[in-house]
Amino acid sequence: MNDSNIVWHKHDITKEKRAALKSQKPCVLWFTGLSGSGKSTIANALEEKLFEMGKHTYLLDGDNVRHGLNKTLGFSEEDRIENIRRIGEVSKLFVDAGLMVISAFISPFRADRDTVRSLVEPEEFIEVFIDTPLEICESRDPKGLYQKARRGEIADFTGISSPYEAPKLPEIHLMSGMKSVEESVDTIIKFLTQKGYLNA
Repeated sequence: MNDSNIVWHKHDITKEKRAALKSQKPCVLWFTGLSGSGKSTIANALEEKLFEMGKHTYLLDGDNVRHGLNKTLGFSEEDRIENIRRIGEVSKLFVDAGLMVISAFISPFRADRDTVRSLVEPEEFIEVFIDTPLEICESRDPKGLYQKARRGEIADFTGISSPYEAPKLPEIHLMSGMKSVEESVDTIIKFLTQKGYLNA
């Protein structure tokens, strides 16, 4: 395919108009952390809270996306990079629609998260680091994945046989092992309120 034949089509209804209609500032709340850290649980609780507040959101979860859009991808480093790239592009579209998109993915590599950040405006990307020690994640092991990884049944498993690169300067840093889900959600809501995302 010749990329020179592909031209971006501008719409009359802009992101700004969509956001104004919803009385909110669109953004990507990018949850990152180890498997079992609490990303999906906190993300789901956050969406419920925002929904109650009348905000327009959509939650993208790692497992759910792999059932459809990314079902052909495996867990090699190359496939993980492509997985996050696709999610980044989908998140960008949601932001353009004026939504607050909540993305919950391990996304272990800083470069991949930075790539997603670069797809949207600087203030539209909010990195939420769910900082939970490996031993706590492993003790939870809701899907039994850590046990399988320890037995060598899962290759390239983050935290065991594949590295996790923690964010250096996340917008929101949650020590989920020390806070309840409700406290974590309250922290995020406070951030969004102070920064003007909820009353645009």
